[in-house]
Amino acid sequence: MASQGGILFQEKVSRLLCKQNKRPVLKPNKALVLRDSVTSRKAKKGEATCITELSVMMACWKQNNFVDSLCSKEMADFYSCVEKAQVSMKNGAGETSIQGGRLTPKQTNTLLKRYPTLRFEI
Repeated sequence: MASQGGILFQEKVSRLLCKQNKRPVLKPNKALVLRDSVTSRKAKKGEATCITELSVMMACWKQNNFVDSLCSKEMADFYSCVEKAQVSMKNGAGETSIQGGRLTPKQTNTLLKRYPTLRFEI
């Protein structure tokens, strides 16, 4: 079965070659080398936290004509949720800088500058 895959690959390559002088028909318009930098993009924002606590607190305010003392329990719940979210974000950012097996653009550029692409043949 593996030999059949090799034959299919060879047929595909032979279709891409010129019939007369066996050179590739397609010519790249740019050099086929990697750049020494990547573009920096903004990190995706995480999903919002504590939305339910916020909506409960605002509903309480509306029912009580925006009097804070009557909604102290809801406010305490909201603030405790915010504190938990901030602690979890700090712990998540401190664990590792590589998220999902990917490097940030800044880390990638640092590595590419350390190991640049060779622009000449040895």
